[in-house]
Formats: sequence, structure tokens, C-alpha cells
Amino acid sequence: MSQTVTAAYDSIDKANNAFDELVSEGYAREELYLDKETNQVKVIVPNPLRSGVEEILRRHEPSDVWARPFTPQ
Repeated sequence: MSQTVTAAYDSIDKANNAFDELVSEGYAREELYLDKETNQVKVIVPNPLRSGVEEILRRHEPSDVWARPFTPQ
């Protein structure tokens, strides 16, 4: 099962840095989303990779991180 992991940041710079690190670590851009209006980074990831994504997101000092089951639309 896949999860959507979301991190909320207090600045767009932190969100951009987290997004860039995920890309540089090899996560597919198709599975990443940067919401510039809310300063959130969302990642669709298989459950076994969730902890690695959360670790990267937390390096950039988010105000909150949460995960929900991914449901395709």
C-alpha cells in the first residue's frame, strides 16, 4: 500500500530545500508535489519507504508531518 506523506513548513525556502533533497535522493518527480501557496511538500511513496521520506522531510524543520493512505483519483 502507498502513503501520501505531507510536511508543512513555515517558509517556501524550507519546502523547496526538502523538495530538492528528495529529488537528489532519487525520488521520482512524478511522486512529489510542492504546494507553494501552503508551503507543503507531498510525497506518494510505498509503505516500506515511508520512514526514509519522513527523515528527509524532518531535516528541513517542518511544523508538522503526517501520512495518509494514498487513494488514486
